Amino acid sequence: MENGLLTTHQEETPANRVMKRDGGTRARHMRVGMLKVSVMLVVLVIAFFASFLIGRYPVAPDMVMAILWSKVLALPQVWTDTMETVVLDIRLPRIAAALLVGGALAVSGAAYQNLFRNPLVAPHLLGATWGAAFGAVLGMILHLSWIWVEVSAFIFGMVAVFIAIAVSSYFGSKSMISLVLAGIAVSAFFQALVSVLKYLADPMNTLPEISFWLMGGLSKVKEQDVVWSLIPILVPMVVLYFVRWQINVLSVGEEEAHTLGINVRHTRLAVLVCATLLAAAATSLGGIIQWVGLLVPHVARMLFGANFAIVLPASLVIGGTYMLIMDNLSRSIASLEIQVGILTSLIGAPFFVFLLARAKKGWE
Repeated sequence: MENGLLTTHQEETPANRVMKRDGGTRARHMRVGMLKVSVMLVVLVIAFFASFLIGRYPVAPDMVMAILWSKVLALPQVWTDTMETVVLDIRLPRIAAALLVGGALAVSGAAYQNLFRNPLVAPHLLGATWGAAFGAVLGMILHLSWIWVEVSAFIFGMVAVFIAIAVSSYFGSKSMISLVLAGIAVSAFFQALVSVLKYLADPMNTLPEISFWLMGGLSKVKEQDVVWSLIPILVPMVVLYFVRWQINVLSVGEEEAHTLGINVRHTRLAVLVCATLLAAAATSLGGIIQWVGLLVPHVARMLFGANFAIVLPASLVIGGTYMLIMDNLSRSIASLEIQVGILTSLIGAPFFVFLLARAKKGWE
């Protein structure tokens, strides 16, 4: 008996105590992480359903739920046709667009920041935003239908980034700094082209439309706009998720990536293409909306750490929720709708300064 007690006492070594303490710490971190995820999802669900109740035409919550469920279940119609039009044709596409735009910008920013290993990188870095702006403004000048204005914005957003990549490759430089400099130059060039088109636009009709689009907003979004943007937004997100571990290694350094057998060139190009697709699609759908792609990845890293496998879905949820809340504010805090791009800048810039003031650590 005494020998058994002695043996048990001897087994309680310092190493065992450290292992128990580390195991308890990991379990505690996992519980905290699950709590954060649960809170994020609850906030998203609340914001989603509350968005149907915001607007100039009031619709009771029970009517909203009945209309939404009617698309799944065969429910007797106890609502008016006007209510159904407001919920399904006006508010639902706008809510979906806010989730898509916010999530796309946030994931694009997170991918860029990990690729360039720089927390100040945003989706507009390589010219996608102003390339898309040029395409949209060109479509408005040519009086194209709205769907073709968005398609033009998407195409020129991609073209701008590929020009930046081509310029960087033409001079034989493989460094990320040269790509950033090329992106800045291309972005400035397309911004100048937008100014030229604004100068040529009809000041009575086309110019106000251009100005409102450049401020960023979702007031014109229709169901077909959301449908066509699903593929260029969801496909790049899936690809980024499949290469999440390669992106993690790239954020440490290229030598480590080569050592682990990762094709750095192909992985980097895949991340660039996917992040650009997201930025171009989001801009074509909602106009120029700043700070989401820069701010949200910071919040995701503060909550969950620097692991891109976690930062990606966290940025998706936080970005979509943030954009949905901003869009709700844009159409409810004043008698006239405020463009959501104005609110994201007014709120995002001070909040970003607040985050920097609280940060005790550098880029991790």
